[in-house]
Amino acid sequence: MQKIIRSRDFTAERPWGALDIARMNGVTTRLHWTDTPYQWHVNDGEEVFAVLDGAVDMHYREAGVEKIAQLQAGDVFFAGAGCEHVAHPRGAARILVIEKEGSV
Repeated sequence: MQKIIRSRDFTAERPWGALDIARMNGVTTRLHWTDTPYQWHVNDGEEVFAVLDGAVDMHYREAGVEKIAQLQAGDVFFAGAGCEHVAHPRGAARILVIEKEGSV
């Protein structure tokens, strides 16, 4: 089975609504649409966060110090296990998230 997803056409009924794309050996790949920040969190494992459309300020903490990475379409953020972070989109954004199934 094949899927072609036009990420720029995807919208959700609520911020951080998602389209499930694939589940592979305990890892999920989901397309999210949002126009509001998420919440500070730490995932159960690693997370790959790819901005497909829009811009996102990724806030994260290193040694208790908050830092911000400005992400544009095409940029990827890797959150290693234990990385506390929160995404703040600047307007509407579409984000591909790859993470352990059932992660926060």
